Amino acid sequence: MITIIKRILFIAAIPFFTGCDKDFVEVNTNPYAITSVDPSILLAGAQRTHVGTWAAEHTIVQHFVNPYNQGATLGFNFNEDIDLNSNPKWDQSYPTVLRSLNQALFLLGDNTTRVNLQSIIRIWKAQTYMGLVDTYGNVPYFNASKAVSNGIFYPEYDDDEAIYEDIYKELKEAIAALSPSADYVSADLFYGANAHASTKTSTASDQIAKWKKLGNSLLLRLGMRYSKVNPAKAQTIVTEAVAGGVMTSNADNTFVKYDGALYVFEENNNLRNFSHFNYAAEPFVNQLKNTNDPRAKFIIATFTDPGDIVGDVNPNTTLANQFGVPIGITNTQIAAGTPYRGARGTGLNYSQFNIWRIASPAAPEFFVTYTQTALLLAEAAKRGWIPGGDAMAKTHYDNAITANMEQFSLYPGSTPITGAEITAYINHPQVVYSATEALRLINTQYWVINIRNGAEAFANFRRSGYPALSPNLFNNNLQGGFARRLSYPDAEASANGANYQAAAAAIGGDNLTSRVFWDTN
Repeated sequence: MITIIKRILFIAAIPFFTGCDKDFVEVNTNPYAITSVDPSILLAGAQRTHVGTWAAEHTIVQHFVNPYNQGATLGFNFNEDIDLNSNPKWDQSYPTVLRSLNQALFLLGDNTTRVNLQSIIRIWKAQTYMGLVDTYGNVPYFNASKAVSNGIFYPEYDDDEAIYEDIYKELKEAIAALSPSADYVSADLFYGANAHASTKTSTASDQIAKWKKLGNSLLLRLGMRYSKVNPAKAQTIVTEAVAGGVMTSNADNTFVKYDGALYVFEENNNLRNFSHFNYAAEPFVNQLKNTNDPRAKFIIATFTDPGDIVGDVNPNTTLANQFGVPIGITNTQIAAGTPYRGARGTGLNYSQFNIWRIASPAAPEFFVTYTQTALLLAEAAKRGWIPGGDAMAKTHYDNAITANMEQFSLYPGSTPITGAEITAYINHPQVVYSATEALRLINTQYWVINIRNGAEAFANFRRSGYPALSPNLFNNNLQGGFARRLSYPDAEASANGANYQAAAAAIGGDNLTSRVFWDTN
């Protein structure tokens, strides 16, 4: 009887099984799933690369201070190697941006007709990798991001100098391949259809002209990195970059703009949310005060309650009332008073970064700018690597300062810095171009203008030795000097252990005092 019942149930179920088999694929396919992606969308997503963390690169070069040495707030102000502070450049470049750019190149293939998109991706990949090498030294490069395409899950770390050589090749080839008669990349956030009004284009010809300038400006930056380790090579690359045509105005800048609500400048947003730890460093504030810098009112401010800066929409921006926190000093020492300024409200009686202007979640995020480019040109002219000598160096120097001040009109709530203010600043005794002090002046301005690009400020400080900052002597963790790189994320030691160990050994240890190849004594 049981056998008969089983047979009946089996026969009755046959139509059901048949129906399931017939519609199996349709039923189990998500009609909303993404089955393909346009490589240009991957490019757009990757155009936001890490420009520096307030508590890391900006603290090392003494723009910023977090004087609280309590647990998670312990960091570079106390010469401590904290994973949380060293990770952002890696996390926001290597496993995210570079993975997208490499996947985009893989999807395009070697024989693509979208040569401009391919070249643009190669240029931005070069920029991203340059920043990684500048920050960490040896990193995965030649076999990175090839888990899907080649089954390489644990890439080795490549020599930083060898990576730089390949970046040079990539930039040269990609710039040469750009064609005004080829594809227009509408999705490009810098110069495409949805870019800011001051930089957007509508034709491939105009877009490619800007990307050529960007590529050559990156080539200029790369060449200048060799200024200490190989001056002859630096001159050769710089000459090539200038001959190719670099950025010539703010209309060539690469940046993205945020609305401050749905889309925010995340690093600034974090600063706003943890306002209690937001303080400007004494050397930077003194630079602004000593030169009567008209940019200062958009950069720093004193708030009624430093622990509730969001509640003060009209902070005090009068330059005479600004004071920076001394380097290597704790909040406990400050709160005790003399010789320090003591407490104010629920914080400290010192200047903070202006969260309504330059540190706003709605502030633009700049990556490569004409101002940076002009200052590098000024140094190259001073060194005799490009024609013009001191006269041309002064022109580039003055143009860079002017362009940077004009750039401030893009910050929320700002008012234009007047021509009279700009002229007065350029002619200030501590700013005006001097042949004998040129390298110091040029690179001190590079430090000032990169107030929201800590990664570039940190790289140029190591390369040039300017500004002439005093080391943080809170302890002897750095042997009386400065951090020369950031350490690899702790996760790399377990996730890619053998290659991590080899990389650490190759650079003299995974330490803050180890150096990238171009950072020589």
